[in-house]
Amino acid sequence: MSGMERAPRGVDPNRPNSARVYDYLLGGKDNYEVDRAVAHRMLSIAPDTRTLAWFSRQFLVRAVQSAAEAGVRQFIDLGAGIPTSPNVHEVARKTDPSARVVYVDFDPVVYAHCNALLANSEGVTALQGDVRRPEEIIDRLRSEGLIDFGEPVAITLVGVLHFVMDDERPAEIVARLREAMAPGSYLAFTHGGDNSNSEFITQSSSDTANSSAQVVYRSPAVVESFFEGFEMLDPGVVPLQQWLGDDLPDTGLVLLGGVVRKPLDTRAD
Repeated sequence: MSGMERAPRGVDPNRPNSARVYDYLLGGKDNYEVDRAVAHRMLSIAPDTRTLAWFSRQFLVRAVQSAAEAGVRQFIDLGAGIPTSPNVHEVARKTDPSARVVYVDFDPVVYAHCNALLANSEGVTALQGDVRRPEEIIDRLRSEGLIDFGEPVAITLVGVLHFVMDDERPAEIVARLREAMAPGSYLAFTHGGDNSNSEFITQSSSDTANSSAQVVYRSPAVVESFFEGFEMLDPGVVPLQQWLGDDLPDTGLVLLGGVVRKPLDTRAD
């Protein structure tokens, strides 16, 4: 099934949805029985997956905070998912209350949730868009005056790239984002590692096949190769636990994380 055929046309309560599964793992209520069933099968193999979901959220928060403290005042949350506090705009605006934030997701339910959350938040916007069509997203951000790509921006791709199949060219998606970003911009990402529990990989791949939640697990080397042209910040593409602390336990699902920066010397492009 091609990537564009996997894009949702509406709400299907009979097919798992990555945003709803993640919402359930975080203790949310915006999910269906099919999503809970997938989550329970994950938890039966790797009970620490719920803990890892919180590690992922903490990684997002810290990445946004670090970019804000570095002077970035524009943020794009690609594949935003169902809102969970603290949200990107809440974190960014602790440093600067005027920070601009755009939440982008291709799921109509997520878009509706984001719109409801942001109804009275000036400078914070929800956009429905597919990360596999980065040019369309960039064009809208520019034409609608939501982001000034002449200034640094921080982009988060947390829990997104492993839903982009190989034939959907994830490296080209990242390269197009890099081209649009001003020098000094940041990009934070997570990605499912192929060194995860093998039973977990088999079960989750079976559960999500041919749905919008279909996933592919990749090695750290392959994931790092997507970010050619960026500066990779320490400690590199490593399990999230290594970004968050020294004493956090390993998990059955290995979720790799990384933060990159577009070089100030644009000749590095």
